Amino acid sequence: MAIFISLAIIFGQLSLMALGGGFTILPEMQRQVVDVHHWMTAQEFSALFAMAQAAPGPNMMIVPLIGWHVAGWGGLLVSAVANFAPSSLLTVLVMKAWKRFKDRPWRQKVQAGLVPVTVGLVVASGILITEASVTNWRLALLTLLATLLGMHKRLHPLWILAGGALLGLLVAG
Repeated sequence: MAIFISLAIIFGQLSLMALGGGFTILPEMQRQVVDVHHWMTAQEFSALFAMAQAAPGPNMMIVPLIGWHVAGWGGLLVSAVANFAPSSLLTVLVMKAWKRFKDRPWRQKVQAGLVPVTVGLVVASGILITEASVTNWRLALLTLLATLLGMHKRLHPLWILAGGALLGLLVAG
């Protein structure tokens, strides 16, 4: 029972901190499940993240996967509800107020101020996943290539993922 309470508290809190999307809470999520609770290694976290991103659906499918990894089906259910319910309810409430203040000058300033915060948190998430995933120079080179392609070419991310998987098989095989 204690594990379910821990999952609910962690993912409930993270849900309310996810300004700018789910990727912004990835570093704290990894810190909680790897460093604080020792439920998995950084490499296992990275593998679950990759699996969640490859699957169709919301980009935060890592949350139910962590719950399942930690406590089976019950953990999956608790972590998913704890992560998605609070932020969904808060979003509905905030959007009602946000629409009411649409013409206020402070609203645009708040939005503009949140952009660099969100970008910084997403970059921190990318660094965290890279550190956990890159274990040798070949993977570092492959990661750098995929990052550069994603930043400078108009390629769908799935093509970059497929190309990386193929190169990984060729290099490792």
